Amino acid sequence: MLYAFLISLVVVALSEMGDKTQLLALLLAAKFRKPVPILIAIFLATVVNHGVSALLGQWITTVLSPTVLLWIVSLGFIAMAGWMLIPDELDDESESIHKWQKYGVFGATFVLFFLAEIGDKTQIATVALAARFDSIGWVTLGTTLGIMLVNAPAVFIGNKLAEKLPISLIHKIGALIFLIIGVAALVQHYFF
Repeated sequence: MLYAFLISLVVVALSEMGDKTQLLALLLAAKFRKPVPILIAIFLATVVNHGVSALLGQWITTVLSPTVLLWIVSLGFIAMAGWMLIPDELDDESESIHKWQKYGVFGATFVLFFLAEIGDKTQIATVALAARFDSIGWVTLGTTLGIMLVNAPAVFIGNKLAEKLPISLIHKIGALIFLIIGVAALVQHYFF
């Protein structure tokens, strides 16, 4: 299960680089300038969101045949590889932040981050990883820590760090990892 944890951590950390939720974390940090409640809210929003996603991934394994599941998960990872190559943009979140600001730094961050994760590539990756590795806890822990590894520096350091990272290269590496996992699952099943 350590393998499931490590793959989940690496895949989601690479997926989160330059993702809209990372951009949201930067925006929240610039707006509120209170990193601790922002990070706690990001952590808890991610645990809830990815925990439910991992449960969904596990549930899917009970309703689909192993062969159908293998193809869906493998093709899902391959599709995620392509999605990783499309850069995210943050819509005008200033209006959303203003709307939720009345709930304080923690409340606004929790709600906005939770909502931003819905349908995001890291959430979809969590569903696929939980289905692939048959581990709700390790996948949720790995994906949550992956999110935190990327967003904590974003919150503390802000745009200075983000501008110096080769986001395009990081996305390509993440895409390659998704592609390898998807193809490897098919190869392993049919040839070994």
